Amino acid sequence: MFAAAHYAALAVFVFSCWGYGRALLGRLAPPPRRDAGLEAAMAVALGVGFFICAFQALAIFGAFKTGATVAVVVAGFVAAAVQLPLWLRERRALRAGESRAPWTRAERIAAMALALVALPALVAPLVPPIAFDELMYHLPYARQVAQQGTLGIHDWLRYPWFPYNYNLLYAAALQLGDDVLPHFLNALAGALSVFMVYRLGVLHASRLTACIGAAIWLGLGDYSNALIDMGVALFVLSACVALWWWRESAPAMPAAAQRGVHGGMRWLGVAAFCLGVAAGCKYQALIFLPLVALFVVRHERRVKAWALVLGCFLLPCVYWYARNAVMTGDPFNPIGARVFGFTEWTPADYVQQVADVRVHAEMPNALIWSVFFAPFSIWWKRSAAVRAAGWFCLYSVVVWVVTSRYPRYLTASFPLLAAIAAIGWQVLFGWAAAGVRRLFGVGKPGHDEGAGAGSVATGAMSRDTARGGARVADWIPVLLLAVLAAVAVRQTAVKVAMISVTPEAREAVLRQHVPGYAVMDYLRHNATGRVYQIALNEAIYYGPNPIWGDTLGPWRYTDFGALSGGDLARKLGGLGFTAVVLPNSVVPVFSARTDFDKHFAVQYEKDGSRVYRILPAAP
Repeated sequence: MFAAAHYAALAVFVFSCWGYGRALLGRLAPPPRRDAGLEAAMAVALGVGFFICAFQALAIFGAFKTGATVAVVVAGFVAAAVQLPLWLRERRALRAGESRAPWTRAERIAAMALALVALPALVAPLVPPIAFDELMYHLPYARQVAQQGTLGIHDWLRYPWFPYNYNLLYAAALQLGDDVLPHFLNALAGALSVFMVYRLGVLHASRLTACIGAAIWLGLGDYSNALIDMGVALFVLSACVALWWWRESAPAMPAAAQRGVHGGMRWLGVAAFCLGVAAGCKYQALIFLPLVALFVVRHERRVKAWALVLGCFLLPCVYWYARNAVMTGDPFNPIGARVFGFTEWTPADYVQQVADVRVHAEMPNALIWSVFFAPFSIWWKRSAAVRAAGWFCLYSVVVWVVTSRYPRYLTASFPLLAAIAAIGWQVLFGWAAAGVRRLFGVGKPGHDEGAGAGSVATGAMSRDTARGGARVADWIPVLLLAVLAAVAVRQTAVKVAMISVTPEAREAVLRQHVPGYAVMDYLRHNATGRVYQIALNEAIYYGPNPIWGDTLGPWRYTDFGALSGGDLARKLGGLGFTAVVLPNSVVPVFSARTDFDKHFAVQYEKDGSRVYRILPAAP
C-alpha cells in the first residue's frame, strides 16, 4: 500500500502534466515525423514546466499554499480528461499507419537488459531521504517554501541564491504528501528522458540502438533522491527534441508562412522555454546557450523569431537571475563573484568551493566512452539527427573537461550521450564479431572439388570450429544477461530493505545512513532557541527548521573557530543560540578551548554525535 499510494499520486500528477502539455502542443504544428510516444512524453515534460512556472508565480506573490497547489493539479487533471478521447483516436490512427518489423534476437536481448536495469529504479524512490545534497539544501529549501508559501532568501542554507525551479515541485509534494514523494518527481524526470531516448533511437536508428541507449541512461540515473540533475537533463533533452522538430518543420513551411511566427516556428519557442526551465534549475544549464544560439542563427536571423526565443527563454528563469542582480549585483550568485563582486561568500569560500569540485573530478561512467566510435556507424552517415546529437555530445564533453570534470555536472548531457554511446557500442560489438568470425574462419570460401583428402579433412575441421565459435557467441549474451539479472536483483534487494513503511523502520534506516540523525531529531523536538551545527550538514533536514552553521557563507565555522570558550558562548548567545550540535570526531577540537567547561555542558549524546547546551553567563 505504501508503494501503491505513492505511485498513484505520481500517476495523478503525470496525467495532470499531460493535460497542460497536450493543450499547448495542440496549438503547434505537428512534427514532420509523427511518433505518438515521443509526443506524449514531450507533452508531459511541457506540463512539468507549466507546473514549475505556476508554482513560481504563486510563490512570488506569497500564494503558494496547499489549496492553490491542489487547484492547479485538479485543473490539469480535468484538462487531461477532456482531451484524452481525441488523443486516443489520434494515437490509434498513427499506430495504424506504422509498419512494425518483427523483433530480432539481438533486440529481444537488449529489451530484456533494459527491463532488468529498470527493476531497481522502480523501488529506489521509495527509500527515505538519505542523500547528502538533498538533506543539506534541496529538501530544506523546499520545506521552507512549502511552509511559508513564498520565495525567500534563507541565508542559513549553503546556497540561498541558487535558482530553484525544480525544487518548487518538491515543495508542492511536501505540501500534499511526505518527504518520499519528491523522490518520485525526480524519478519522473529520469523516466521521461529514458522513454524519450528510446523513442528517439527507434525514430533515427533502430530498436536495438533504442534499447541500449535507454538502458545506459537508466543505469546512470539515481532515482533514490531529490536532487535536480535529472530534471535539468529532462529539459535539456526536451529542448533538443523541440529544436530538431523546428529544424525539420522549417523547410516544409511555405514562404509566406515563414515570414510570420508559424506553427513550425513555435517549436523554436518551445525549445527556448525548455532551456529556460533548465537554466532556472541549475546554473550549469547555461553552458548550452552558445551551442543552441549557433545552431539557430545558422537557419534563422529574423528579429521577430529571436524576440520569441528570448521571451520564451526568460519566462521560466528570469526571476532568479533578476532577483540576484538587483539584491546582490551578481545574477549568478555566488558563482559570478569573481566578476560581479563578493557578497555573502568571501574569496576564501569561493576558493574552497572550487577546490571541492576539483577533489571530486574523475572520469564519467565508462558506458558512455563509446560515444567517440559513433562516427564509424552507418547511422552517423544516414541520419542528420544522429550527427547533430553527436556534435552536441562533443561540445558537452569539451566544455565539461575545460570547466569542472565533475561527473555530476555532465548529467544534463547524459541522455544524448547515452543515445550516441549506444551507436558506438554497436560499432564496437560489430568489430568484435567480425574479429571472432575471422578467428574461427566463419565465412571463408569453400575448397575446390578437386582438393585432396587432407584438404577436405582440414575444411571439415574448420567448419566444426566455426560452428563451435558460433555456439559460444550465442551463449555470451545469455551469460551477460544472467550477470545483469544477478546485479539487478541484488540492487533491488538493497533498496527494498531500506523502504520504511513504519516510523520505527524509518528511524532505523535513518540512524544507519544519516550521521547525526538521532541528535538532530532530538533537537527538532526539544530545542528552545537557535541551534548551531558543526560538520553535520548532511543531517540538517532532520533537525530544527532552520538550523545554522556551514563551511561557507555568513555562518561559516571559521568565524567562530579561534574564540575561547567564554567568547564563543557570548557570541553565540548574543545571536540567539542556545545549543551546539556536532559529531564526536570534532569534539576534541571544539572542547579544547580555554574555560570551555564553564560555558558548555553536554545536553544529549547518541550515535556518535552530541549536543552541547550553552550555559548562561555568570552575573
